[in-house]
Amino acid sequence: MTQNFQNHTRFVPVFHFVALPIFLINVIWSGVRIFREFSWEGLLSLFVAVALVILALHARLFALTVQDRVIRLEMRLRLAQLLPADLRPHINDFTVAQLVSLRFAGDGELPDLARKVLAENLTERKAIKKLVKNWQADFLRA
Repeated sequence: MTQNFQNHTRFVPVFHFVALPIFLINVIWSGVRIFREFSWEGLLSLFVAVALVILALHARLFALTVQDRVIRLEMRLRLAQLLPADLRPHINDFTVAQLVSLRFAGDGELPDLARKVLAENLTERKAIKKLVKNWQADFLRA
């Protein structure tokens, strides 16, 4: 499968379409039971249901944060190899969001795109990704 801007978003079916919906249904059902007939046991059930949703979302966010840190390191190494001498001192000026977005650019277009991102202070991930012409697929994502 060819990856591009339109289809690069990653869904983890077991998380997005099984676990999270079940947790959300559990929160709603626990809330309904509390409003129908209050009990301390029911309230505890609602708290546990909410805690499970929070836990699931945070576990996903933790994985994405680690992924972004790895991408930051990878991109700094790529930029050190590919950028012209005048841009290399600015590698640490890129934000994590900029680096995460630039990772999809092929080696040939990365220097010019990096220069544009810095010169125009582009920070929105989608806007940077839309500028990529030669999409470099990334299938090893969390």
